[in-house]
Amino acid sequence: MYGNTSGLIMGEAKRRKNLGIPPREKTEDIKLPKLDKKSIQKKVRSTLYKYPIIPFLFYGVAILILIGGLFYVFKSFNNIA
Repeated sequence: MYGNTSGLIMGEAKRRKNLGIPPREKTEDIKLPKLDKKSIQKKVRSTLYKYPIIPFLFYGVAILILIGGLFYVFKSFNNIA
């Protein structure tokens, strides 16, 4: 039943050639915008100088997430045992 599948499995180029369809047009590459690292760095630094509490809030939230994760892991192990 599946002995002669080589005729059924072919690439798109062969299929287009057999059907008489012209080759597919190549798409243009996506051009990404250039990032100006200096201007981004200036914006970040000005924001941090304007609001100096941001790093403390970030680290505080990260520590709370870690503590919550540890609490969740220990709680799940206690339920198993």
